[in-house]
Amino acid sequence: MKYVGVDLHKQSITVCVMVKEGDQRKVEQRRTLKCAETASIRNFFEQLGGFRVVVEATSHYEWFLLLVEDLADRCVLAHPKKLRVIAESKHKSDKIDARILAEFLLLDMLPEAHRPTPRVRQHRVLVRHRQAVQSQITSVKCKLRHKAAFYNSDMAELFTARGLEHLAKIAMSDADRFECEALREQLLFLQKQLRAAEKQLTSFAQTAPVAERESRAVLATMPTVGTVTVDVVLSETADVRRFRNAKKIVAYAGFDPGFRESAGRGKELHIAKDGSGLLRWALIETAWRLVRKSARWRRLFMKLQGSTGHKKKAIVGVARRVLCVMYAMLRDGKASRPEAV
Repeated sequence: MKYVGVDLHKQSITVCVMVKEGDQRKVEQRRTLKCAETASIRNFFEQLGGFRVVVEATSHYEWFLLLVEDLADRCVLAHPKKLRVIAESKHKSDKIDARILAEFLLLDMLPEAHRPTPRVRQHRVLVRHRQAVQSQITSVKCKLRHKAAFYNSDMAELFTARGLEHLAKIAMSDADRFECEALREQLLFLQKQLRAAEKQLTSFAQTAPVAERESRAVLATMPTVGTVTVDVVLSETADVRRFRNAKKIVAYAGFDPGFRESAGRGKELHIAKDGSGLLRWALIETAWRLVRKSARWRRLFMKLQGSTGHKKKAIVGVARRVLCVMYAMLRDGKASRPEAV
C-alpha cells in the first residue's frame, strides 16, 4: 500500500508518495503537477496501483478528490487547523507539507475533517448566497436611510412605495441625488435577487430526501424557528449523527469557551468562534426571539445575565442551549414539546 500526501494550491499540486518497509518509512517519489493538467494528474495516480491519499480541507479540494477518488482505496480530508505541525513549522515548503501529510496518513494519525455530501454543498451555496444578498440589501438600506437623515427627511416607512416616493422628492445636491438613485436601483435589483434565491431554496427543499424532510419538520416545531433558520442549521451542520454528543456540535459551531490554566489557576476565555459564523448568527437571532416570547427562555437569560454581568455573554449562553435542544431533536427525531417553551 502506498500513502500519498498532496499539498494543493490553485495553480499546482505537490505530491509525496510514501511506503512502509518493515518498521521504516520511505519516500518513494515526489512530483509537482499543474492543476490545469488534470489528465496528467489522473495518469500519475493510475500508475501508483493501490494507494490512499490525503489532502487538506482547503476551499478548493473537491475537484481533486472527484478526480482521483475512484482510483484510491481511501480518500482522507485533513483538518488544517488541527494539523498544527504544518501550520507552526519553522521549515515550511510544499515538499515538506506533502511529506508530513503522507507520513501522518501512513501512521493513521491524521485529524480528519468532515466532507459534506453533494446535496449539502449545494444547500450551503444557496443558503450562503441568500444571506450575502440579504446583507447587501441591509447595507444599501442603511446608506439610503443615512442619506434621508442627512436632509432631516427620514421616515419609518422609507422602503415602502410611499417611502421611496418621499425619497425621490427630497431636495438634494446633484451628487447626493445621483448616489441616491444609484442606491435605489441597486436595492430593487438586490430585492429581485433575494426573491430568486428564496424561490430556488423552495424548489431545493421540495426535492429533499426523506431524512431531510423529517429534519425540516422536526425543527419547524420549535417556537420562533422559521424556514431561514431551518435552512441555515441543516446546511451548516449536515447530518448531526456525526457528532458523538452535544459538546461536539457546540464546539463545531464555535460556541465552546476556551480555558487556560497555569500554576493551578484557571481562566475561562471567550468562545472559540470556530466553524460557521452564519450558524452562530442564526442561533443567536433565534435565542433573542425565544427570550422575548418565552418565559422559560427569558428566565434562563436573566439567570445567565446575573452570573456573567453581560447581556451578550448571556445571549450566547442561551444560543448554545438552543443548539443543544436542536441537536437532541434532530438526533432523536422528536418534535419540540409545548411545555418546554
